[in-house]
Amino acid sequence: MPATGRPNVFAGPHVDRLKPPRRDAAAISCALEAGQAWLVPVWHSRCVLVREPAPRALLFEAAASRPGAPAAEDMILLGEFRGRAVLAYEIETESAPPLEQGGEFTDLRVIASLLPHEEAGLLAYARAMVSFRHRHRYCGSCGAPTRPAQSGHVMSCTRESCATESFPRLDPAVIVLVHDGERALLGRQAAWPPGRYSTIAGFVEPGESLEDTVRREVFEETGIEVGSARYHSSQPWPFPRSLMLGFHAEATTSTIALGDGELEDARWFSRAEIAAGLPRLPFSSSIAYRLIEEWYDAGALRPLATEAGVRGWGRTR
Repeated sequence: MPATGRPNVFAGPHVDRLKPPRRDAAAISCALEAGQAWLVPVWHSRCVLVREPAPRALLFEAAASRPGAPAAEDMILLGEFRGRAVLAYEIETESAPPLEQGGEFTDLRVIASLLPHEEAGLLAYARAMVSFRHRHRYCGSCGAPTRPAQSGHVMSCTRESCATESFPRLDPAVIVLVHDGERALLGRQAAWPPGRYSTIAGFVEPGESLEDTVRREVFEETGIEVGSARYHSSQPWPFPRSLMLGFHAEATTSTIALGDGELEDARWFSRAEIAAGLPRLPFSSSIAYRLIEEWYDAGALRPLATEAGVRGWGRTR
């Protein structure tokens, strides 16, 4: 957890993953039969939300409506949430099924910061597990179909001579706010709308430490060399399966030279420019925004959150 004590969006022990026990082969069936379970459907990577009177996750009663629900063996046991077992599943139809109670399938990235913290974490967990199941329908070793085991947390090869087990995969990535004290280094990708910039990020390669990755990625993408790198915090980022490891790093050079083609542009921005809305900052639910915010606040008269001119990715002004 960051030094301020505020966990990042999606992070936190919001679900008790140890109960019901996933190794109990009958755990999902028992939860459904008892009727004391929440269902979390995911359609085309989107989760069900209600926007009025305030944004919240729409959880479905197992004993009542089950929009697009598959057989029990195709559900995933996430754990216990608010005193009930909670199960996730994927809806694979081309069109979304009709929903009641004002629910709609929504991109979690766009609205996560507006949800209750524990609900955002639950939906992120469900989305990540559904993505795992979707991408491991066939064995990566022999190509045979797989079947779920351990309540959906393992996909096991059906070929007896192979029997390879696949587990949920995470891709560790560093995300770095590079600064020289008074300015922050931010970059943008060509696919982003005009004005959007963010922190530097990249995946950890085999044989690398996190600190080595910070130095390599920053230099590779911007030509800037960094000295000390200080770990800040981490954030689950299920889009589709990353774990973002946040750092602040001090630059030892200042001349930008774009290198590997990942970025269309990279610039140094002062606090005054950020406060004035240049550039547009990342979603407030992201660790990228958190890294920028804490650097900004450490050297500004007013917190970033109170600056009326700041523009974000999801804002129109």
